Amino acid sequence: MNMNRRVAVLGLLTLPLATRAQDLASVASGMADPLMKMLTSSLGVTEKQATGGVGSYLTLLQEKLAKGDFDKIAKLVPGASKYMETAKSLGAVAGPLKDLAGLNGALGKLGMNADTVSKFAPAVTKYLGKVGGDSVSKMLAGALS
Repeated sequence: MNMNRRVAVLGLLTLPLATRAQDLASVASGMADPLMKMLTSSLGVTEKQATGGVGSYLTLLQEKLAKGDFDKIAKLVPGASKYMETAKSLGAVAGPLKDLAGLNGALGKLGMNADTVSKFAPAVTKYLGKVGGDSVSKMLAGALS
């Protein structure tokens, strides 16, 4: 074990147990879901805001896309239905979002400021486009216009 690694492990061991558990859960969550990690690190949103925001985003896509097209997008987001349920349980989605303005309103209900709201959908769109390719990028651009 190299010295830096040893120091990191020793530092983690000196933290209170609850803090270590939270840190490990956060690391595991970020590793399990790169979309959440990207949103929390690049936009500075909380995990709840990221989860509710992605759920709101997916809810709008479900409204706008044909079922087969939405299913293609949902496959790119592991646990998509859970994100959508979370958006509802957090109060972000209470009915149809209808359009980008409705999505932005839902993001605001999650406590995001206007600057973050304006960056959220483009960040998710860019991520899904990278993961899904050109056809997904075009599909998302059409649904969100």
